[in-house]
Amino acid sequence: MIQLDSSLVSVQWLRQHLGDERLLVLDASVPPVVPGYESINKEGSFRVIPGARRFDYDQQICKPNSSLPHMMPSAELFEEEVGKLGTKQDSIIVVYDDVGLYASPRAWWMFRAMGHKQVAVLDGGLPAWVEADYETTDKYANVVAGNFQANLDEDLFCDFNVVLAALDDPDCCVLDARSAGRFKGLEAEPRPEVREGHMPNAKNLPFPRVLDGGFMKPADELQQLFTNFATTDKKVITCCGSGITACILTLAANVAGYENLSVYDGSWAEWGLPGKLPVVTN
Repeated sequence: MIQLDSSLVSVQWLRQHLGDERLLVLDASVPPVVPGYESINKEGSFRVIPGARRFDYDQQICKPNSSLPHMMPSAELFEEEVGKLGTKQDSIIVVYDDVGLYASPRAWWMFRAMGHKQVAVLDGGLPAWVEADYETTDKYANVVAGNFQANLDEDLFCDFNVVLAALDDPDCCVLDARSAGRFKGLEAEPRPEVREGHMPNAKNLPFPRVLDGGFMKPADELQQLFTNFATTDKKVITCCGSGITACILTLAANVAGYENLSVYDGSWAEWGLPGKLPVVTN
């Protein structure tokens, strides 16, 4: 019986266990908006890992009619949608994306927030799978509905009120995954309606710093990196432009041994809107 003991699995591990009846592989790809990151799925060459189902948190498994992108859905909506994908209470879930390690950590954290612990991210994603010369297909798998039951932990995704309090709390660290240029207000935001800069007292850890290409850096390197920002007893809240790359930092912190973790769901798409939430550039 397979069991996950890490939040990351290799393509070799996935290939070895691909036929297990409890294993559920989910493609959580989202088109990248960060410069330098591209999907390997080009027009006319669509590929997926055999048996994969589509986990679309950008358009489908998200809060409906929200002015903010891909916000967390209710437990009821999540339960209904992932049930349609064949998710069961005892499913061993592996999520991947077609960039490498970009969109899949948010899907991993969504399942964790909904009470499912047996979920991991495919390190290196689809590019690593293809590079290993493993089989791909051009169609998602047929689905038999599952019996998943969501049990939402509201602390794993937080709102701006929690972040606002955390910025002045010595027991909390708010980490911003955006580039240094965006953090300092030196680069234009991709959303023209939001302000430039960052939250007072937030710290900047651009998400590429925890990666080695499309792979997560080793745990010991991540531990050294995160020690510069917070000790393991602190609460770490991550944010970014819209709540996707923040989850890369959350995954990295998890691998480094941090346990008290939360993601600011609205991230800069919400905080940066004109209003009373404080923004600084120094």
